[in-house]
Formats: sequence, C-alpha cells, structure tokens
Amino acid sequence: MLTTFPKDFLWGGETADFQYEGGYDQDGRGLLSHDFETTGSATQPRQLTLRLKDGSRGTVNAHDSLPAGAEVALYDDVYYPSHQATDFYHHWQEDIDLMAEMGFTTYRFSICWSRIFPTGDEAEPNQNGLHFYDQVIDYLIANGIEPIVTICHDELPNELCVKYDGWSSRHVIDCYVKYAETLIRHYRGRVRYWITFNEINILSGYIAIGTHQQDPQTRYQAIHHMFVANALAIKNGRAINPEAQFGAMYALSETYPATCKPEDVFAAYQTRRNDGLFYVDVMARGYYPNYTAEKFAAEGVTLQTTPADLQLLKENTIDFISFSYYRSMVATAQADGSVKVNNENPYLVSTPWGWPIDPLGLRYCLNELYDRYQKPLIVIENGLGAVDELTADGQVHDDYRINYLRDHLKAIRDAITLDHVPCIGYTMWGNTDLVSLSTGEMKKRYGFVYVDMDDQGHGSLKRIRKDSFAWFKQVLASHGADLTRQI
Repeated sequence: MLTTFPKDFLWGGETADFQYEGGYDQDGRGLLSHDFETTGSATQPRQLTLRLKDGSRGTVNAHDSLPAGAEVALYDDVYYPSHQATDFYHHWQEDIDLMAEMGFTTYRFSICWSRIFPTGDEAEPNQNGLHFYDQVIDYLIANGIEPIVTICHDELPNELCVKYDGWSSRHVIDCYVKYAETLIRHYRGRVRYWITFNEINILSGYIAIGTHQQDPQTRYQAIHHMFVANALAIKNGRAINPEAQFGAMYALSETYPATCKPEDVFAAYQTRRNDGLFYVDVMARGYYPNYTAEKFAAEGVTLQTTPADLQLLKENTIDFISFSYYRSMVATAQADGSVKVNNENPYLVSTPWGWPIDPLGLRYCLNELYDRYQKPLIVIENGLGAVDELTADGQVHDDYRINYLRDHLKAIRDAITLDHVPCIGYTMWGNTDLVSLSTGEMKKRYGFVYVDMDDQGHGSLKRIRKDSFAWFKQVLASHGADLTRQI
C-alpha cells in the first residue's frame, strides 16, 4: 500500500510574470494590462491610473468599470509594481539555482503575452521574448526541473484592451490561439505541461479580461470567448505536440455552510458551483451545465454562442485540473435570498490578512474534484502570506510558514494515500518573494527566498534564504516522507 507521495510526484514552486519578472520596457516587450496598476494595501484597493475623456488625470479601482471615454495611462510620479516586480528578468539564473538547491523537480511560471506579441496583433513573434524563455526553460531542464508553463496569467497586451475591449471581442480569441500555438510549437520537446488560463473563475476587471465595463453580461461573454480560446488552443496544441498535456487553473478554496440549517447548506452548495465548479464543468466536461441557465437568467446574461463554439468545447476538454488553495470560506443564506460569503470561521485561526488556515479543507477539495471529474490534479498554488522580519544578522525565521506548509502537505499526502486521489504535483506559491496580486505590497511575503525590496520598489533585490528554504529542502530530499518541523 502506498504510504507516502508517489515516486514521480512533482515538487516545486510557482510565480506569475507581472508579479515577479519585471523588465517591462526591455527587449521589445509591449505594455501589459497590469502595467497601469498601482500598489495598494489591505484597506486601500489597487488603482488603475487613467487619462479621462477631457484629458485630465484620474484613477479607478482595478476591478471596476472605467469611466466613459477614459483610457489607462502611465504617470512618472506613480509606482507601478509590475514594472520591476522582483526582477526575475535579471536574476533568473540565480533564482533557478536556488530552486535547484532546494531540490525542485518542477517550476510553474507564466510567459508574458506582451513579451511574445507586444500588441497582440503582430503576425510574427518577438524573437527576443522567445529567447528569454529559451534561456529559462533550458536552464530549468539542465537542473532537472520540469517546466509547467501558464500561457495566460490574468493579463493581456494592453493594445488588445484599447482596440478591441479585450475578451469581449472574438478577435482576441484569434490573437490568443496564435500566441498559444507559437509557444507550443517553439518549446515542443521541452515543455510537457501547459496551463491555458490562470484562475479563470475569478477573473474580472480591465487588468484580467481587458474590458472597459464590468457588468455580468460583459464578463460572462468574455469568459465564453476564453472557453472557446482554451478549446482551440488544446485542439491545435495536440496537433502540434501529441505528447503535451493541457490543463487550466482555478481558484478553489473551499466553501462551507455557516450552520447545518438547510438554507445555509444549499447556499454553500450553490456558491461552490456558481463561483468555482461551473468553470471546471465547462472545461473538463465540455458543456455548460444545467444550472447555468438559472444562474445567467438571475444575472441578466444572454450569451452569444455558436454551434461551432459548443462543438469545440465538447471535443477539446482539459487533461488535468490545477487549482489554488489558500483558505476556506463560510456561506450564510440571507433573508432576501442572497448569500453572504466571508472568512468568519470560529473553528480556525487566520493569517495576518484574515484568511482562515484550514489544511483539512485541502484534502476535502482534492476529494471533491476527483469525485466530480476523475482527472489528475495538481495543487498549483498554496502558501502563506506573512510579514517576514529580516534580523540584524540577515536571517528570516518563518516557523509560521513551515507549520502552514507542513500541515497542508500532510493533507495532500492523506488524500493520496488514504483516499487514493491522483494528485500528481505540488507547487508552492511565490517560491521567491514577489509582489502581492491583491494589494501590490511586498510586505505580504510568501517565498522560501526573501527579496530585499520594500512596498515602493526600493532595495538591493538581494536574495536571502529563509528558514523555510532549509525545511523544504529537507522535505524534498525525503520525497515528502519527512514532514517534521525541525530543520
């Protein structure tokens, strides 16, 4: 009987280009939708900087609709975290050396769309962009690290947002498929695992879907176009490389009913389907499930689809499911028929950012997904955002992160060994410190490696191993058999 992780289990970490890479204006990279997003905090939402219709300067919350006639604009006196991020663009070899030192067998990263097609509309790719990732991928492979590549991580070339209103336009499907085919063909034989879209179930706002308006009709039509683009990329990708495996990534932190009151139980069930599993249903099963008719009617959505679209979805489903898991949430039915979802669980302790820590919820989620889809699973994002203190002698003692990761890895091990769920890999979020997506801060750190940089981008960018670095190295050396806290 299997008592620990499978021998071919993939161990590693992962990052997103606009939070980690930097080099936003180098070697032909075009402007990205995220390049106009400011920093924020736990209490101050991130903003997009704008040029308003009358030419004056303005801002809007990054996930809200843009004012009529406004377009995003850059200003010299504003700090934009994506421009430098934590500068993997100039530290890639050093950072991969640290991954190899820990014993990574995989690294999941995203390719920057506008580094390959600067406006999204070019007939030919930017060779400098392809070359950068050639170096990264070849160096990973030379160090025994298998790349898992995300084609689109919550972003678009900004020109596609300006000219076509992002994913609201079917033209962007063609741009995405051209981009995906370019990557799959160019890196054939070096990249086996491809993730078409990141956390597609929670994408919203100009930064992620490129639309100027954020009403339900616009959003779900954009998501439909992404579903079609996913299916076409898989269809064409399999023709280019039959050995490739295609998956998508979903934000699937668990949702519980607040009580055993039937209304709360059903509210949690509906929330789980509508906000998470609906997207997996379409991409893994190949069709819109029955309950979406009522969902769309309630939100005033009338999708524009074609018979060819629906046939593509049916014939080109994903091979594996990858997902993020950080916490669990609680759903409560309200008297007006709405559902309140929050983090208030009295049985759990929370992170400094108010996220409940729930390792058993990860085992629950793994079982739920395999029961529903019978496809291989990868825990592709999991980690603890915390304020890490650098001591006077240059150390970071992050026992709290070790405890968090240990307990979640035990939950994965239990799902594999006791429940016989085919989980094939684990990549910890932000293996090297990067800019927080939700707040744009640096103080919300996730990594095994500390990066000397503050919330305004100041610092040496020096890389420093945290205590969790040595602990994870120990875990990987034992192939997960040793999950003790000691280092």
